Amino acid sequence: MASDESIVIVGASLAGARAAETLREEGFAGRITLIGEEHERPYQRPPLSKGYLAGREDKSSIYVHEEDWYERNGVELVLGTRATAIDRAAREVELSDGRRIRYDKLLLATGASPRRLDLPGAELEGVYYLRTVEDSERIRNAIFGGGRFVIVGAGWIGLEVAAAACGYGAEVTIVEPQPTPLHGVLGPELGEVFAKLHRGNGVDLRLGESVTQLHSEGGKVTGVVTSSGDTLSAGAVIVGIGARPNTELAEAAGLPVDNGVVVDECLRTEDERIWAAGDVANYHNVVFGRRLRVEHWANAYDGGPAAARSMLRPGTVYDVVPFFYSDQYDLGMEYTGYAPAGTYDRIVYRGDVAGLEFIAFWLKDGRVRAGMNVNVWDVAEDIQKLIRSGRQFDPDRLADPDVPLADLA
Repeated sequence: MASDESIVIVGASLAGARAAETLREEGFAGRITLIGEEHERPYQRPPLSKGYLAGREDKSSIYVHEEDWYERNGVELVLGTRATAIDRAAREVELSDGRRIRYDKLLLATGASPRRLDLPGAELEGVYYLRTVEDSERIRNAIFGGGRFVIVGAGWIGLEVAAAACGYGAEVTIVEPQPTPLHGVLGPELGEVFAKLHRGNGVDLRLGESVTQLHSEGGKVTGVVTSSGDTLSAGAVIVGIGARPNTELAEAAGLPVDNGVVVDECLRTEDERIWAAGDVANYHNVVFGRRLRVEHWANAYDGGPAAARSMLRPGTVYDVVPFFYSDQYDLGMEYTGYAPAGTYDRIVYRGDVAGLEFIAFWLKDGRVRAGMNVNVWDVAEDIQKLIRSGRQFDPDRLADPDVPLADLA
């Protein structure tokens, strides 16, 4: 691409920052503009519910690049400013301060936003949602020193926040309408593993229940009422009920949107000058042969560079196996693949499930669709190879710890 060309990245996120980094590393000499609503330079989100929230990591550890990296690499960082419109005919992005920035190619890395409680009082003081570093700091200030808290939702965010709160000595109740934590992601068998983990650490799990009402006093939340009729007092309520992709900008510009910005296997939209990556992208995954929208760290980390390469070399495919990880109490896990309910017919275990040191494999017709290693390390790459192979495996050999995964892969 010529040195007078301009690439604009909307979303000063991990995906956006990694895309800018890759563009420079791979020789793009033109103008790069990285636009973000927050005043913080690009940072990584996993610490917000893990190490940073728990007080084990300081703020400097969350940033994607050193503060002077952007100036040194000729990346114009526009912070505290929202992109309000895309003029596809003029190839310009309009900003909230009235500026218009021209682009030859545009990357949308606008991420996702927490889903809100659909209840009166959902925005009361003391009701927290976790997405930004400011959110994490507010929650940490609330849970520091203990107290009594209610967490709505037993997904990854809810469980990680519960673990952090327990670490501060808090009394935690989780309210979740599904029969187990992580029910939609891991299914009932593995969901029960996480239920036992949290109960063993003192968490009161209210499964099969939902929040129907918020109590408040003087504009501050004081507790919740559940669908069973119980009233739970709380110094704060932390909500983790999923996220929605930030597609408003794309939709207003007339781009196809369906649970995210619709892109192909190269992360390109129907407009040959516009790409999308990270949480907001609904892309065609060539490994699983279906569309996926993935909200986890690895998708942003890998997707930003993939979009950059696709901009520089049209036809470059984003060929990945989804991956994410979680840390809760003394449990560390990695999940590789994609196996939601209805896509597998068997789970095979290798190791000690009760002792929380095992690997679980989700199989369909003998083929590995996903694997989760719990307190077992350096196997994610082998699991990925098993998935990519598409071969049928003997379940007994998968379950046998004396058979190295590398030999199977």
